[in-house]
Amino acid sequence: MGYFSALDVSSSGLAVQRARMDLISQNIANVNTTKTEDGTPYRRQALLIGTDNNSFASQLMTAQSKNAASKAKVVGVYEDQSDLQRVYDPNHPDADEEGYVTMPNVNIVTEMVDMISATRSYEANITAMDASKTMAMKAIGIGQ
Repeated sequence: MGYFSALDVSSSGLAVQRARMDLISQNIANVNTTKTEDGTPYRRQALLIGTDNNSFASQLMTAQSKNAASKAKVVGVYEDQSDLQRVYDPNHPDADEEGYVTMPNVNIVTEMVDMISATRSYEANITAMDASKTMAMKAIGIGQ
């Protein structure tokens, strides 16, 4: 794997973790959104993360070659289909006849844990980029 391949892998990881943090922030911002544009409560969003080589055969061929760098990428965004919460609040404007409000399936604790995980992964990618840069600078210094 070349120097620039290592930077490419780390930069793709940074982009994925940034997208993940953006989506988590969106989930937290909509924790109390009971009506979206289509009239339903907000559903938690999550990322599908993959690589640029998705098949086993392509992964194996990449690993066997000298350029064994698979970059991460966002494959898509999907809605979490877990059950929505029903909360008794007869004074809420979106309450049904029985006084229950259907709330989003966003759990703040889960989102905060995911945010910490994404932040740590982002930091790990930055550390890997810094290590690659330091190794390249040392290699350049060897020839002098």
